[in-house]
Amino acid sequence: MLLFSVLLVWLCQTVLAQYSSDDLFSFVTLPDVRAVKFNIEYHNRERVSPGYWFVSPYLHIDPDPPSSLYEQYQIGPHIYDDEGRLVWTGSQQFDNRNVFDFKVTNSLGSDPHLSMVLQHSWDGGEDSGFGIVLRNDYEQDRKLPLRRDLGIFDIHEFNIRPDGKSALLTIYLSHEITLEEFGRPGEPTWLESGGFAEIDMNTAEVIQWWDSFNRIPLYESVHYGPGSAAEGHPGWDYVHINSVDKNEAGDYLISARFTNTIYMISGINGDIMWRLGGAYTNFQQDFTFSKQHDAKFVESNGTHHIISFLNNASDEEFNEENMSSSMFVELDTGANPMTARVIRRYNRPDSELSRLRGNTQRLPNDNVFTCWSKGGYISEHGADGELLFTANFTSPRYSSYRGYKFEFTGRPNTPPDVVASVSGTDETNMVTSFWVSWNGATEVATWNFYAQASEFHFPVLIGSTPKFDFETMFVSAGYLDWVSVEAVDVNGTVLGKSEVHRTKYPNWNSVGYKGQPSQPRPNDPSIIYQASDKTGGDNVMDEAGRTSSDAMDTQTQKTIQVLNHSYEAIRNIGGLFAFILLLCLFCGVVASYLVIRGWRVRLYQRLKMEDGFPEEQAHLRSTHHED
Repeated sequence: MLLFSVLLVWLCQTVLAQYSSDDLFSFVTLPDVRAVKFNIEYHNRERVSPGYWFVSPYLHIDPDPPSSLYEQYQIGPHIYDDEGRLVWTGSQQFDNRNVFDFKVTNSLGSDPHLSMVLQHSWDGGEDSGFGIVLRNDYEQDRKLPLRRDLGIFDIHEFNIRPDGKSALLTIYLSHEITLEEFGRPGEPTWLESGGFAEIDMNTAEVIQWWDSFNRIPLYESVHYGPGSAAEGHPGWDYVHINSVDKNEAGDYLISARFTNTIYMISGINGDIMWRLGGAYTNFQQDFTFSKQHDAKFVESNGTHHIISFLNNASDEEFNEENMSSSMFVELDTGANPMTARVIRRYNRPDSELSRLRGNTQRLPNDNVFTCWSKGGYISEHGADGELLFTANFTSPRYSSYRGYKFEFTGRPNTPPDVVASVSGTDETNMVTSFWVSWNGATEVATWNFYAQASEFHFPVLIGSTPKFDFETMFVSAGYLDWVSVEAVDVNGTVLGKSEVHRTKYPNWNSVGYKGQPSQPRPNDPSIIYQASDKTGGDNVMDEAGRTSSDAMDTQTQKTIQVLNHSYEAIRNIGGLFAFILLLCLFCGVVASYLVIRGWRVRLYQRLKMEDGFPEEQAHLRSTHHED
């Protein structure tokens, strides 16, 4: 019984640890978002290429049922900077659905665009997946389906061509056959073949498509053989295509994982022009690879080709090598025999195997960025092989099928998000805390914070602070009720401004408020901050946290408010008499105040806009194809 109890406790602790939320970001401004965090290790930061990381975390490779819509948003397309700070999350925009092959495309106009595959719906209904393109304001530019007779929009590839006119997709089709090729002529089975389609980027019309059925024979498969049991629909996934690319000559390069082969397909008649790797390679080569992903052209000129791919060297059951690697191979198809040689190889930094998924990307400065998939593990190497950095999701629950690095400018057309709340125990120590973020904005350098006495008053600048994370916190003195925030770039240009929000306040009795009256009244920011000071640099704060443009304390501010009310009451009495009466009253109050205070002069310091306030130390805190 004791042993059983110990095992039960251990199991509960393991489950709780596995689903701990400490490895996810939380934000005050986006309370429904729970974005994955990164662990990062830099080895030579000076050589790292500029750019953002484009990843699409997922929990399950198959689509989740609608119940996931009621969970906090965690998966889908995400952009991070090289500090692992979130730049943009599209999880809410795509209803917490799996997204794959998320990257930048620069072939659809002067501004960069984002492309991705939105996985088919969980129930296999009318929604069979789409190729999605967003503008750099994150609004949808186009949503492209795949012709229904070619199956669902597969998750492996959405490869927009350099001219922006077409895109390449991988496809899966099912055929019923007999196993005559394996000496079992009377035995039927279903076969899932792999292929590709090229579609028009404006109309989604299929320009050309190709299927491995009756082109790649069964015996090339390393996943099925003469003794494999027959299967029902969809059938044997005997080649498992996972990438497609195209050169300027119009020929196609495909990767078939379950034949350990990369094929060149003629764009004229669909014939196989050559095979690289596997048991039937057409090349003289002194290297091997297996279970590969993401075969792409680096160069292709006549009989000379350089291609890149991820050599997984393993699957869920077997491995042919001890570690995975990114490979760059040079091919000479004019030689006799044709030759292939490795010109670059970058081993997985932790010497482990990526048994599923992944991709390799050559960057503009010739560095190599690799996504090793599981756990969101990514790395960057210099062209000479030096390891520059590695990173992975803090949570092992998530993976990213592919990952990319691009320079990118994001300019959302939605306003920044801001939340403000007030706290304090009496009228002398009230502070207003701001949290601000702008999902997807890449050019914000500084946040300016404003407050106004009412919805209709002119906003007063109360301070500024540099942007230091996805969400920035700022604390100001006083109870500021109507607030807004402005985003400014490094040149001082205003990029956008939030809507005006009311500040949240607590149940004052429950938080121990002891001031008079029993509930605090908002301050007029034009009184406690100099409205004429556009930089906010002359605002001052005393040791009690009370701020004023002319060094008056709270009592003085109350006096001015009383005088204002008095003036409103008597201004109709008559011109000169009212003015003299008001002047005398003001002089009397000031004289009494100075006598009571004993003519003491209090020394003030400038308000610290950045370092003087505590920063936010902790955030309030698919398809059925498996690889």
